[in-house]
Amino acid sequence: MYTGVKGDSTSSRILVVRLGAMGDIIHALPAVASLKHSFPGSHLTWAVEPQWAALLDQNPFIDRLVRLRRNPAGWLESSRELRADRYDFAVDFQGLIKSALVASVARPDRIFGFHQSQARERLAALFYSNKTISSAAHVVDRNLDLAAAAGASSVLRSFPLPPGKPEGRLPEGEFVLASPLAGWRSKQWPLDYYRQLGEHLHRGLGIPLVLDGPHQALSMLAEVPGVVANATGIAGLIHATRRAAAVVGVDSGPLHLAAALGKPGVAIYGPTDPARNGPYGDTISVLRSPKAVTTYKRLANIDASMCEISPEAVFLALKAHLIPRAAGCSA
Repeated sequence: MYTGVKGDSTSSRILVVRLGAMGDIIHALPAVASLKHSFPGSHLTWAVEPQWAALLDQNPFIDRLVRLRRNPAGWLESSRELRADRYDFAVDFQGLIKSALVASVARPDRIFGFHQSQARERLAALFYSNKTISSAAHVVDRNLDLAAAAGASSVLRSFPLPPGKPEGRLPEGEFVLASPLAGWRSKQWPLDYYRQLGEHLHRGLGIPLVLDGPHQALSMLAEVPGVVANATGIAGLIHATRRAAAVVGVDSGPLHLAAALGKPGVAIYGPTDPARNGPYGDTISVLRSPKAVTTYKRLANIDASMCEISPEAVFLALKAHLIPRAAGCSA
Protein backbone atom coordinates (compact mmCIF):
# COMPACT_ATOMS: atom_id res chain seq x y z
CA MET A 1 0.00 0.00 0.00
CA TYR A 2 1.33 3.44 -0.94
CA THR A 3 1.61 5.57 2.21
CA GLY A 4 3.62 8.61 1.23
CA VAL A 5 5.94 10.28 -1.23
CA LYS A 6 9.47 8.96 -1.47
CA GLY A 7 12.46 9.81 -3.55
CA ASP A 8 14.69 12.85 -3.91
CA SER A 9 13.08 15.56 -1.80
CA THR A 10 15.30 18.24 -3.33
CA SER A 11 13.48 17.84 -6.62
CA SER A 12 9.96 17.37 -5.26
CA ARG A 13 7.32 19.70 -6.60
CA ILE A 14 4.28 19.98 -4.36
CA LEU A 15 0.85 21.46 -5.00
CA VAL A 16 -1.34 22.45 -2.04
CA VAL A 17 -5.03 23.21 -2.60
CA ARG A 18 -6.89 25.18 0.04
CA LEU A 19 -8.91 27.80 -1.78
CA GLY A 20 -10.55 29.51 1.22
CA ALA A 21 -11.80 30.76 3.57
CA MET A 22 -9.84 32.68 6.23
CA GLY A 23 -10.10 30.27 9.14
CA ASP A 24 -9.65 27.22 6.93
CA ILE A 25 -6.50 28.64 5.34
CA ILE A 26 -5.08 29.46 8.78
CA HIS A 27 -5.86 25.93 9.94
CA ALA A 28 -3.85 24.55 7.00
CA LEU A 29 -0.71 26.62 7.66
CA PRO A 30 1.03 24.16 10.03
CA ALA A 31 0.41 21.24 7.67
CA VAL A 32 1.84 23.14 4.70
CA ALA A 33 4.84 24.28 6.75
CA SER A 34 5.40 20.65 7.77
CA LEU A 35 5.29 19.52 4.14
CA LYS A 36 7.80 22.10 2.97
CA HIS A 37 10.09 21.46 5.95
CA SER A 38 10.00 17.70 5.39
CA PHE A 39 11.07 18.01 1.74
CA PRO A 40 14.16 20.26 1.87
CA GLY A 41 14.80 21.96 -1.44
CA SER A 42 11.31 21.20 -2.73
CA HIS A 43 9.16 23.70 -4.62
CA LEU A 44 5.70 24.27 -3.12
CA THR A 45 2.77 25.91 -4.92
CA TRP A 46 -0.45 26.90 -3.15
CA ALA A 47 -3.70 27.32 -5.11
CA VAL A 48 -5.96 29.87 -3.40
CA GLU A 49 -8.85 32.16 -4.24
CA PRO A 50 -7.63 35.75 -4.79
CA GLN A 51 -9.54 37.32 -1.88
CA TRP A 52 -7.61 35.18 0.64
CA ALA A 53 -4.15 35.45 -0.91
CA ALA A 54 -3.11 38.25 1.48
CA LEU A 55 -3.05 35.67 4.29
CA LEU A 56 -0.15 33.97 2.54
CA ASP A 57 2.01 37.04 1.91
CA GLN A 58 5.67 36.58 2.87
CA ASN A 59 5.05 32.95 3.86
CA PRO A 60 8.53 31.34 3.91
CA PHE A 61 7.10 27.88 3.17
CA ILE A 62 5.44 28.86 -0.12
CA ASP A 63 7.39 29.28 -3.34
CA ARG A 64 4.52 30.17 -5.64
CA LEU A 65 0.87 31.21 -5.40
CA VAL A 66 -1.73 30.43 -8.03
CA ARG A 67 -4.75 32.67 -7.59
CA LEU A 68 -7.73 30.72 -8.83
CA ARG A 69 -10.29 32.97 -10.47
CA ARG A 70 -13.90 31.84 -10.80
CA ASN A 71 -15.05 33.46 -14.06
CA PRO A 72 -14.61 31.37 -17.24
CA ALA A 73 -11.71 33.39 -18.65
CA GLY A 74 -10.00 33.48 -15.25
CA TRP A 75 -10.50 29.74 -14.76
CA LEU A 76 -8.81 29.00 -18.10
CA GLU A 77 -5.91 31.29 -17.23
CA SER A 78 -5.54 29.70 -13.78
CA SER A 79 -5.64 26.23 -15.32
CA ARG A 80 -2.84 27.13 -17.70
CA GLU A 81 -0.87 28.56 -14.79
CA LEU A 82 -1.32 25.35 -12.81
CA ARG A 83 -0.29 23.17 -15.75
CA ALA A 84 2.81 25.26 -16.44
CA ASP A 85 4.55 23.25 -13.75
CA ARG A 86 4.88 19.53 -13.08
CA TYR A 87 3.91 18.23 -9.64
CA ASP A 88 5.06 15.07 -7.97
CA PHE A 89 1.99 15.20 -5.78
CA ALA A 90 -0.88 17.42 -4.69
CA VAL A 91 -2.62 17.65 -1.32
CA ASP A 92 -6.24 18.77 -1.20
CA PHE A 93 -6.91 20.10 2.30
CA GLN A 94 -10.40 21.34 1.38
CA GLY A 95 -12.22 18.15 0.47
CA LEU A 96 -14.69 19.70 -1.95
CA ILE A 97 -15.39 18.66 -5.53
CA LYS A 98 -14.12 22.04 -6.75
CA SER A 99 -10.83 21.77 -4.82
CA ALA A 100 -10.32 18.17 -5.91
CA LEU A 101 -10.97 19.26 -9.49
CA VAL A 102 -8.31 21.98 -9.17
CA ALA A 103 -5.81 19.39 -7.99
CA SER A 104 -6.77 17.08 -10.84
CA VAL A 105 -6.49 19.82 -13.48
CA ALA A 106 -2.86 20.36 -12.40
CA ARG A 107 -2.15 16.71 -13.41
CA PRO A 108 0.09 15.72 -10.48
CA ASP A 109 1.43 12.18 -10.24
CA ARG A 110 -0.60 11.62 -7.07
CA ILE A 111 -3.37 13.42 -5.16
CA PHE A 112 -3.75 13.08 -1.40
CA GLY A 113 -7.01 13.88 0.33
CA PHE A 114 -9.33 12.81 3.11
CA HIS A 115 -11.30 9.59 2.91
CA GLN A 116 -14.86 10.03 1.68
CA SER A 117 -16.09 9.54 5.24
CA GLN A 118 -14.22 12.71 6.27
CA ALA A 119 -14.17 14.81 3.09
CA ARG A 120 -16.65 17.68 3.17
CA GLU A 121 -18.10 16.36 -0.10
CA ARG A 122 -17.86 12.59 -0.47
CA LEU A 123 -17.50 12.69 -4.24
CA ALA A 124 -14.28 14.69 -3.91
CA ALA A 125 -12.54 11.49 -2.79
CA LEU A 126 -13.06 10.02 -6.27
CA PHE A 127 -10.21 12.27 -7.46
CA TYR A 128 -7.71 11.08 -4.85
CA SER A 129 -5.10 8.37 -5.35
CA ASN A 130 -4.54 8.23 -1.59
CA LYS A 131 -7.32 8.67 0.96
CA THR A 132 -6.51 9.43 4.59
CA ILE A 133 -8.59 8.86 7.72
CA SER A 134 -7.60 11.02 10.67
CA SER A 135 -8.49 10.24 14.27
CA ALA A 136 -7.62 13.76 15.43
CA ALA A 137 -10.34 16.01 16.83
CA HIS A 138 -9.21 19.48 15.73
CA VAL A 139 -9.02 20.53 12.09
CA VAL A 140 -5.40 21.68 12.46
CA ASP A 141 -4.37 18.22 13.63
CA ARG A 142 -6.43 16.53 10.92
CA ASN A 143 -4.58 18.58 8.34
CA LEU A 144 -1.28 17.56 9.92
CA ASP A 145 -2.34 13.91 9.61
CA LEU A 146 -3.07 14.43 5.92
CA ALA A 147 0.33 16.08 5.43
CA ALA A 148 1.96 13.11 7.20
CA ALA A 149 0.17 10.72 4.84
CA ALA A 150 1.71 12.66 1.95
CA GLY A 151 5.20 12.22 3.39
CA ALA A 152 5.64 15.03 5.95
CA SER A 153 7.97 13.46 8.48
CA SER A 154 8.48 16.44 10.78
CA VAL A 155 5.66 18.45 12.37
CA LEU A 156 5.81 22.25 12.52
CA ARG A 157 2.92 23.75 14.45
CA SER A 158 3.78 27.08 12.89
CA PHE A 159 1.40 29.81 11.72
CA PRO A 160 3.50 32.10 9.50
CA LEU A 161 1.31 35.15 8.98
CA PRO A 162 2.22 38.53 7.47
CA PRO A 163 2.70 41.59 9.70
CA GLY A 164 -0.36 43.36 8.33
CA LYS A 165 -0.61 47.12 7.94
CA PRO A 166 -2.54 49.94 9.65
CA GLU A 167 -6.03 50.47 8.32
CA GLY A 168 -9.00 52.32 9.72
CA ARG A 169 -8.83 54.28 12.98
CA LEU A 170 -7.85 52.37 16.10
CA PRO A 171 -7.53 53.77 19.65
CA GLU A 172 -4.03 54.93 20.52
CA GLY A 173 -3.84 52.89 23.72
CA GLU A 174 -4.97 49.40 24.64
CA PHE A 175 -8.25 48.03 23.34
CA VAL A 176 -10.21 44.80 23.06
CA LEU A 177 -10.93 43.71 19.49
CA ALA A 178 -14.12 41.93 18.48
CA SER A 179 -15.18 40.73 15.03
CA PRO A 180 -18.94 40.17 15.33
CA LEU A 181 -19.64 38.75 11.89
CA ALA A 182 -19.43 35.13 10.81
CA GLY A 183 -20.16 33.27 7.60
CA TRP A 184 -23.30 31.82 9.19
CA ARG A 185 -25.61 34.03 11.21
CA SER A 186 -26.36 31.10 13.54
CA LYS A 187 -22.77 31.39 14.86
CA GLN A 188 -23.03 35.09 15.69
CA TRP A 189 -23.52 36.78 19.07
CA PRO A 190 -26.23 39.48 19.29
CA LEU A 191 -24.92 42.95 18.44
CA ASP A 192 -26.57 44.47 21.50
CA TYR A 193 -24.48 42.16 23.67
CA TYR A 194 -21.39 43.89 22.31
CA ARG A 195 -22.85 47.22 23.46
CA GLN A 196 -23.23 45.80 26.96
CA LEU A 197 -19.76 44.28 26.86
CA GLY A 198 -18.36 47.67 25.83
CA GLU A 199 -20.00 49.26 28.86
CA HIS A 200 -18.49 46.64 31.17
CA LEU A 201 -15.01 47.16 29.71
CA HIS A 202 -15.28 50.94 29.96
CA ARG A 203 -16.55 50.96 33.56
CA GLY A 204 -14.53 48.06 34.86
CA LEU A 205 -11.18 48.40 33.11
CA GLY A 206 -11.22 51.68 31.20
CA ILE A 207 -10.54 49.86 27.94
CA PRO A 208 -12.53 50.53 24.74
CA LEU A 209 -14.11 47.79 22.65
CA VAL A 210 -13.39 47.92 18.91
CA LEU A 211 -15.85 46.21 16.57
CA ASP A 212 -14.08 45.30 13.35
CA GLY A 213 -15.58 44.13 10.08
CA PRO A 214 -15.37 44.51 6.31
CA HIS A 215 -15.99 47.92 4.80
CA GLN A 216 -19.53 47.05 3.73
CA ALA A 217 -20.45 46.34 7.37
CA LEU A 218 -19.10 49.60 8.81
CA SER A 219 -22.44 51.42 8.89
CA MET A 220 -24.05 48.52 10.78
CA LEU A 221 -21.23 48.34 13.32
CA ALA A 222 -21.30 52.13 13.77
CA GLU A 223 -24.89 51.86 15.02
CA VAL A 224 -23.71 50.03 18.16
CA PRO A 225 -23.33 52.74 20.84
CA GLY A 226 -20.33 52.97 23.11
CA VAL A 227 -17.90 51.07 20.89
CA VAL A 228 -15.33 52.00 18.23
CA ALA A 229 -16.42 50.82 14.78
CA ASN A 230 -13.55 49.95 12.45
CA ALA A 231 -13.43 48.62 8.88
CA THR A 232 -10.47 46.68 7.51
CA GLY A 233 -9.38 44.26 4.87
CA ILE A 234 -7.21 41.25 5.69
CA ALA A 235 -3.98 43.23 6.17
CA GLY A 236 -5.72 45.74 8.45
CA LEU A 237 -7.34 42.96 10.48
CA ILE A 238 -3.97 41.29 11.02
CA HIS A 239 -2.47 44.59 12.19
CA ALA A 240 -5.41 45.31 14.52
CA THR A 241 -5.25 41.80 15.97
CA ARG A 242 -1.55 42.10 16.65
CA ARG A 243 -2.14 45.42 18.44
CA ALA A 244 -5.15 44.31 20.53
CA ALA A 245 -4.74 43.63 24.25
CA ALA A 246 -7.27 40.82 23.89
CA VAL A 247 -9.94 39.58 21.50
CA VAL A 248 -13.55 38.45 21.60
CA GLY A 249 -14.68 36.19 18.80
CA VAL A 250 -17.11 33.66 17.46
CA ASP A 251 -16.35 30.68 15.22
CA SER A 252 -15.01 32.70 12.29
CA GLY A 253 -11.78 33.61 10.56
CA PRO A 254 -10.78 36.57 12.77
CA LEU A 255 -10.94 34.38 15.90
CA HIS A 256 -8.73 31.73 14.32
CA LEU A 257 -6.34 34.46 13.21
CA ALA A 258 -6.09 35.68 16.81
CA ALA A 259 -5.45 32.15 18.07
CA ALA A 260 -2.74 31.64 15.46
CA LEU A 261 -1.08 34.87 16.65
CA GLY A 262 -1.24 33.69 20.27
CA LYS A 263 -3.52 36.51 21.44
CA PRO A 264 -5.45 36.15 24.71
CA GLY A 265 -9.20 36.40 24.65
CA VAL A 266 -12.62 34.78 24.75
CA ALA A 267 -14.41 32.68 22.13
CA ILE A 268 -18.19 32.28 22.13
CA TYR A 269 -19.48 29.02 20.66
CA GLY A 270 -22.89 27.54 20.01
CA PRO A 271 -23.87 25.27 17.10
CA THR A 272 -20.29 24.34 16.14
CA ASP A 273 -17.98 22.08 18.13
CA PRO A 274 -15.00 23.88 19.74
CA ALA A 275 -13.15 20.55 19.99
CA ARG A 276 -13.08 20.43 16.19
CA ASN A 277 -13.28 24.10 15.19
CA GLY A 278 -12.29 25.97 18.33
CA PRO A 279 -9.36 28.37 18.70
CA TYR A 280 -6.17 26.34 18.40
CA GLY A 281 -3.82 26.52 21.37
CA ASP A 282 -4.47 27.60 24.92
CA THR A 283 -4.50 31.41 24.87
CA ILE A 284 -8.24 31.87 24.22
CA SER A 285 -10.94 30.72 26.64
CA VAL A 286 -14.07 29.13 25.17
CA LEU A 287 -17.56 29.87 26.50
CA ARG A 288 -20.37 27.57 25.37
CA SER A 289 -23.81 26.98 26.83
CA PRO A 290 -24.36 23.46 28.21
CA LYS A 291 -27.59 23.53 26.21
CA ALA A 292 -25.78 24.04 22.91
CA VAL A 293 -26.35 21.36 20.29
CA THR A 294 -23.72 20.74 17.61
CA THR A 295 -25.54 21.00 14.29
CA TYR A 296 -23.36 22.95 11.81
CA LYS A 297 -26.63 24.19 10.29
CA ARG A 298 -26.31 27.44 8.37
CA LEU A 299 -29.45 29.05 9.72
CA ALA A 300 -30.66 32.60 9.09
CA ASN A 301 -31.10 33.42 12.77
CA ILE A 302 -28.68 33.52 15.71
CA ASP A 303 -28.68 30.18 17.51
CA ALA A 304 -30.44 30.34 20.88
CA SER A 305 -27.39 28.88 22.63
CA MET A 306 -25.33 31.91 21.57
CA CYS A 307 -27.80 34.21 23.33
CA GLU A 308 -27.33 32.26 26.56
CA ILE A 309 -23.74 33.52 26.88
CA SER A 310 -24.19 36.82 28.71
CA PRO A 311 -22.05 39.95 28.27
CA GLU A 312 -21.23 39.72 32.00
CA ALA A 313 -19.81 36.21 31.55
CA VAL A 314 -17.68 37.34 28.62
CA PHE A 315 -16.44 40.36 30.57
CA LEU A 316 -15.41 38.23 33.54
CA ALA A 317 -13.56 35.81 31.26
CA LEU A 318 -11.84 38.72 29.51
CA LYS A 319 -10.94 40.29 32.84
CA ALA A 320 -9.10 37.12 33.83
CA HIS A 321 -6.88 37.63 30.78
CA LEU A 322 -6.46 41.40 31.10
CA ILE A 323 -5.81 41.84 34.83
CA PRO A 324 -2.66 39.61 34.86
CA ARG A 325 -1.45 41.52 31.79
CA ALA A 326 -1.93 44.86 33.55
CA ALA A 327 -0.17 43.57 36.67
CA GLY A 328 2.75 42.38 34.58
CA CYS A 329 3.08 45.75 32.87
CA SER A 330 3.08 47.67 36.14
CA ALA A 331 5.64 45.45 37.86
